[in-house]
Amino acid sequence: MRESIHKYFQIGTIRWMSFPKMGVLESIKRIAADDYFDAIELTKCKDDEEREAVKKLLEQSHLKVCYGAQPRLLGPKLNPNDIDEEGRKAAEATLIEAIDEAEYLGAKGIAFLAGKWEEATKEQAYKQLLKTTRNLCDYAAKKNMMIELEVFDFDMDKAALIGPAPYAAKFAADMRMTNHNFGLLVDLSHFPTTYETSKFVIQTLRPYITHLHFGNAVVKEGCTAYGDKHPRMGFPDSANDTAELVDYLTVLKQEGFFNSKNPLVLSMEVTLVGDEDEEIVLANTKRVLNRAWALVED
Repeated sequence: MRESIHKYFQIGTIRWMSFPKMGVLESIKRIAADDYFDAIELTKCKDDEEREAVKKLLEQSHLKVCYGAQPRLLGPKLNPNDIDEEGRKAAEATLIEAIDEAEYLGAKGIAFLAGKWEEATKEQAYKQLLKTTRNLCDYAAKKNMMIELEVFDFDMDKAALIGPAPYAAKFAADMRMTNHNFGLLVDLSHFPTTYETSKFVIQTLRPYITHLHFGNAVVKEGCTAYGDKHPRMGFPDSANDTAELVDYLTVLKQEGFFNSKNPLVLSMEVTLVGDEDEEIVLANTKRVLNRAWALVED
């Protein structure tokens, strides 16, 4: 593409993935001072003092603020589709808190993921997830905010209910019947873990996609960083590098996602393996994105 990628997407990064070693405020300053980024994705602050300091930095930055509530669920192992109603309510409660915190920080919504499930109770879990998500959407609508569900693997690592693309499409269609402030977040990193291609996922989920991620995964059993670990692009034995990102961007172009008037967030979700360096891995990701963009046909 001859035109800048920033015309069609708001390029972001996930703070806690890009800078797992660096402090929260220092890493936000690092991202905010880098004009390569148009967006930043944050998660729960440790206390009121940190939350206020984060807010002050973001207000100066002109960054689009996004809020990822996934760590709120994954850390304490909360499940928004828990068939035990008390467990479901506990997951919903932290996600309601996430909406309030996101609003305070200037985000216009939150993203989360479905919980684990058992084959025997899959239909019940689906109904529980609908209940949680509808409650979140109803609450967020009062604040003019969005709720986004990220699509994960269903049997490899996170083993989330949502899930393969056709099942995600069914869930999104059910949600849109009652709530218009719902969308799906899709991530190139997860396509290999759901045994799907960019073309299949994006075409299947096209009406519902409101947020984009890209990164990498290792899906060869027994290899370093196997599963949903988001290693750097081109990591040994991994699934994604420049060619796969070119394909992802090309399909997004073909399906009408190059929107200069209302660009979606496209965030890099890449982290460290072992003793790798944060700055180098981040620069690696930018280089791959720059090269992939240059190879997308006009």
